[in-house]
Amino acid sequence: MKIEWIETGTFSSQKDSSGDGVSTICNTTLPSQLSDSTDEFTTYFDQKIPVPEDEKHPWFSFRKLWAFTGPGFLMSIAYLDPGNIESDLQSGAIAGFKLLWVLLLATIIGLLLQRLAARLGVVTGLHLAEVCNRQYPKVPRIILWLMVELAIVGSDMQEVIGSAIAIHLLSVGIIPLWGGVLITIADTFMFLFLDKYGLRKLEAFFGFLITIMAITFGYEYFRVGPDQGQLLKGMFMPYCEGCGVPQLEQAVGIVGAVIMPHNMYLHSALVKSRQVNRANKKEVSEANKYFFIESCIALFISFIINVFVVSVFAQAFFGKTNKDLQEMCANKTFAPPSLFQSNGTLDVDIYKGGVVLGCSFGPAALYIWAIGILAAGQSSTMTGTYSGQFVMEGFLNLKWSRFARVVLTRSIAITPTLLVAIFQDVESLTGMNDFLNVLMSLQLPFALIPVLTFTSLRPVMNDFANGLAWKIAGGILILIICAINMYFVVSYVTGLGQTLYYVIASLLSIVYLAFVAYLTWLCLIALGASFLACGRTYHLGLTGHPELFLLNNIDADQASIR
Repeated sequence: MKIEWIETGTFSSQKDSSGDGVSTICNTTLPSQLSDSTDEFTTYFDQKIPVPEDEKHPWFSFRKLWAFTGPGFLMSIAYLDPGNIESDLQSGAIAGFKLLWVLLLATIIGLLLQRLAARLGVVTGLHLAEVCNRQYPKVPRIILWLMVELAIVGSDMQEVIGSAIAIHLLSVGIIPLWGGVLITIADTFMFLFLDKYGLRKLEAFFGFLITIMAITFGYEYFRVGPDQGQLLKGMFMPYCEGCGVPQLEQAVGIVGAVIMPHNMYLHSALVKSRQVNRANKKEVSEANKYFFIESCIALFISFIINVFVVSVFAQAFFGKTNKDLQEMCANKTFAPPSLFQSNGTLDVDIYKGGVVLGCSFGPAALYIWAIGILAAGQSSTMTGTYSGQFVMEGFLNLKWSRFARVVLTRSIAITPTLLVAIFQDVESLTGMNDFLNVLMSLQLPFALIPVLTFTSLRPVMNDFANGLAWKIAGGILILIICAINMYFVVSYVTGLGQTLYYVIASLLSIVYLAFVAYLTWLCLIALGASFLACGRTYHLGLTGHPELFLLNNIDADQASIR
């Protein structure tokens, strides 16, 4: 059979000269390139993990589950980054155990959204950024790429801040904050070389870092000994007795911290690291099942670790004032006298959190806390770098080395963080986390809307497209999440109390909401509201080249071409 290739923009039409017709597949490489390389359809990692056969256990196999274990745990790192840890401890200090149900609900919602991202990667063989590149017009996809990159840089800055503070605490203040920032640059490069030793070893290393967090924060939990009755009540009773505006804003902050935009892009790419025959519906269905089970386990562990942090600060520091802590920390070498001088309710962050633990339960509690924060910062830094690599390759079809990618993101994240660390104090550095949480909350629609759009398109997902229930539930969840995060953003901006900020925010909001409305329009068309297309769906990029599902046969096609 003679194969001819006709280049058509970002797609190539494969023409069968025997008369069988023309089919369209996603491909950005020329015919000669396709025969020599399959980089376009493989993961960023250098290898794929084989999935063993287990005919004795057709319904469930622990061997297969072990083979699929890895991507979910790397994804769960985003639920344990320093921004989440700070949100946890603030939740405990401000509301006690009363907002644990919000954390549980946010984690479950995150799991359902991660399921959509993983299914997209398994079924199509493309991650979310690659699908966006092939389906959205040029200008919208460039804007989308910039927004996602902004979220990645914001997350990177939080991780640098967390790591720098952890190093500062571990050195008892000997290493200044700016020194911790510079150390973070060096150790990130060192850890990134670990993937040279193989994908499974890299995944094991991330598992090791999660274990460190579980042990360190678990130690704090059992050292403090929270009230189990209050803990269970706060987790399973969706009510917040006596709560006011601070508690409401904290609840909103929990949702914003847990659900990370770039994590959707990361997870959809990580699942490509397993060998799945996408031409075989049974194998695809099986991969979806095991990846979902693995994600459930990974996010359950991350949820338990988050509960540890919330419970420690709810039990030991809820209702405390700065004056109480000032008396408790008197004459402690690791507690600066000026740290708790202001009056009023205790206002904690990841730095003060370590100090108050040390004051209350001894220096060991402080150092163990710092080790946990360092593990959270380092693991999040590495997954953030991989997210950036996937996003850049997918949206721009631009492949950079790990080194170049880290230099770029680290430079953007380090520069403002380093300046604040040099010329301001630790309060200013940790205060940046509030701004960064707002920044990432604004980016959420640019991950959630595309993932719902493409997983609902039958030409993209074929038999694995979202059913009616998933379309409705997914749409409602995304609407709620975006509304919650917009409230969080408005609360933050109004709290600044500057007219100039209001004007700038208003102007940016017009552009921002217009773009979100555009993506929502396309999403509604994908969900079935075809009357909104006005006969122009082709020009929107949604059905001009919809046959992404034919990628399921790409491996067989490439073999026949060779």
